[in-house]
Order: sequence, then C-alpha cells, then structure tokens
Amino acid sequence: MSLFDWFANRRKSHPVTKAQPEREISDGLWSKCESCGALTYTKDLRANLMVCLECGHHLRVTSDERIHQLIDADTWVSMDNNLVACDPLQFHDRKAYCDRIQEYQDKTGLQDAVQTGVGELDGLSLALGVMDFRFMGGSMGSVVGEKLTRLIEHATQNRLPLVIVCASGGARMQEGMLSLMQMAKTSAALDQHRASRLLYIPVLTHPTTGGVTASFAMLGDMILAEPKATIGFAGRRVVEQTLREKLPDDFQTSEYLLSHGFVDAIIPRPELKETLARLIRIHAQMPMASDVSPTAVPVAAAAAE
Repeated sequence: MSLFDWFANRRKSHPVTKAQPEREISDGLWSKCESCGALTYTKDLRANLMVCLECGHHLRVTSDERIHQLIDADTWVSMDNNLVACDPLQFHDRKAYCDRIQEYQDKTGLQDAVQTGVGELDGLSLALGVMDFRFMGGSMGSVVGEKLTRLIEHATQNRLPLVIVCASGGARMQEGMLSLMQMAKTSAALDQHRASRLLYIPVLTHPTTGGVTASFAMLGDMILAEPKATIGFAGRRVVEQTLREKLPDDFQTSEYLLSHGFVDAIIPRPELKETLARLIRIHAQMPMASDVSPTAVPVAAAAAE
C-alpha cells in the first residue's frame, strides 16, 4: 500500500467533521459590570436602575434614563431644546469645534450636554436638569449654562423646587472664557432662587469635576451624591503636585467628601427618587418668613428669659 492510499483510507475511516457554530448571544442581552466583572441579564440590570446586583456598582446612565427613573410617566415637559452651541472662537484642535459638536449631536441625539424641563416626581412638581456625560464629557459651555440658568429662573418665577443631576468634566475648553462665565451666571440665578426661600438639591454623580463643582454643583441646600462617585475640582495629580504629598486612595470620592462635610448624604440610585420626594415634602411644610407673627420673637425671647 502506498503512502497516498494509506492517507486516503484513514480519511474515509475518520471523516473530518465541521466545527459546530458557537451559540449566538444577542447584542445587549448581557451587561458586564465595570467594577467586579459580573455578567448580568441586562433586563434585570435596568430593573435595578443600572446598579450591579453583585457589588452595587453604579453604572453610568444617560440623561434620558435618568429622567425616566426620576419623573412620573407622562409628566415631563422639556425646555429650550432649540439652543445650539456656536463657535465664537473658531476653535480647532484635531478637528473644528463645530464639527465636533455635530458629531456628538449625531451620536447622542442631544443638542448639548444637558436636558432641562419640568415634571412631577412622586406627584410633586419640580424643575429638573440632567447632565449627560456622553456629550463631550458633560462639559459646560454656553448652551449648558444658558439652559440651566433659564431652568433656575423658571423655577424661581413659578416657585418650584429645583434638582440638578450633575455629571461633568468641567468647563468646555473650546469656548474659553465664555464657558467660565457660566459659573457666575448659574450661581447668580441660584442666589435669586435661594433668596425666594426655594429648595435646590444637586445630585452629584460620577464624575462631577472642574467648573461644575466650583459653581452650581456645590450650592445646594442639600447636596446628595451617588456611592463612589468621583467629585472634585482639580485632578488628583495636580493636587498632589501642588501639596507635594501623597493623597489617600479614596480622595475625591463621595465617601471621602461625606466624611469631610462637603456632601450631606450618599444615596444609592434605587433610593434617590424616594429621598428627593421626602426632602421636597419636608421643605414644603416649613413656614415661610411672612407666615411668622412679628410678636412671636419677643414672646419666645421672654419665655426663654
């Protein structure tokens, strides 16, 4: 028997079988936790508001998802959707700023990095702003500052409580000083809101940094944060180089800021809506200055004596 015949006979007695196709898994059916690596059925993860069922890690959510989580069905009315960023500095880095804006608009379906509007939260009317980190890292440019300022002024005029969910890398460098001016503009509007004795609650999510932290994110009557969110102004490396010392591992986390008095409470995402509703109801029951009798203070003082 020739060598060729031997191989031919062997092929007949041991036919080559085709590899079985791998079982296909639909895209988006499972989600992997960024922290512990656990695979979770996406439907279950969404039911838990995108919080990992294994380790409690809070995955980043879009502004649309956040509005759906907080606002009662069929009560959301968005505001100022027609505002679009221009390019006053004719800024170019690797691409033109106007082209970059168009790219993110196509990618996210948003006009800019924040959505604003009014709605009901557990039956309570409020004004809500939600930043979206997908749009240029949630950076604050002229449109973000203008939309938030209009929202704050609307809340003041209509005597509504205000909630802003923050998620941002800071001021938008492509607009230079114009983006920095939004810090003062939003802060001035919030001062008028405060002078009207109205409630403002910022919710700090991962990450909240830069000019957003240095303005409206830290001006709340109650400052809430999600667990393990990165919150700060300058980055860790810049702070370490300035102080010339090693910082703690949990530096600029929600837990670190809570222990140092910069944050009032850390609220897990599944409890956020209930917590906001409770705080709004408590504030609504507080007496206004005009409701206090002018004789109440002397009487109280006399009683104390």
